[in-house]
Amino acid sequence: MKIKDWPKPERPREKMIRYGPEKLTNSELLAVLLGTGPKGTNVVELSKRILARFGGERLPKVGYGDLKDFFGLGPAKSCQILACFELGKRLLKNKKAELYLTPCDVHQELRDLCGHKKEHFVVLYLDTRNQEIRREVVSIGSLNASLVHPREVFEPAVRNSAAQVIVAHNHPSGDPDPSEQDKEVTRRLVQAGKVLGIELLDHVIVTRDGFFSFREKNLLG
Repeated sequence: MKIKDWPKPERPREKMIRYGPEKLTNSELLAVLLGTGPKGTNVVELSKRILARFGGERLPKVGYGDLKDFFGLGPAKSCQILACFELGKRLLKNKKAELYLTPCDVHQELRDLCGHKKEHFVVLYLDTRNQEIRREVVSIGSLNASLVHPREVFEPAVRNSAAQVIVAHNHPSGDPDPSEQDKEVTRRLVQAGKVLGIELLDHVIVTRDGFFSFREKNLLG
């Protein structure tokens, strides 16, 4: 099926616009970069084949010769892939990982969330020195236990060898005080973290004018 025949919310580009790049799979991100696939193959299927052939970790290291002969790529799309990874490499070369020591650090880093009209639940995956390994938006919408499942929070932590995590979300109302749902979700995440040996350092609720820290209020159990 052609991408244009998919429901709009499922198309990679529209999905990125609506939810942000963090919610796209690797094949969807690559599909946005490539734009189109060869005749008879949609671009998402092409992207899946590329990732299956080269692997997610190997792809940034492959050369032009490896790519141009892959069915569906050719010179132009091969150059697009090479240019993307080279630009990322240059821009990130001297980037230092963020260090999170206090709830204020988290609030400052996530101030962009405060302008959203919906709640965004974010997880910061950290190493043993409290430096960020990666960041991920786990859910968008009113916070509840079904939207924020421990599996969605800790599966990437295990995959990325994170030692600890900080979770955070915004309150569009401007009131940083936690709801009962906020407290229940936090309790579940604390328990899951203990089982996995990955500590939940804090749950920070951010607003334009302030924040609420579960750790500061001794609510992590």
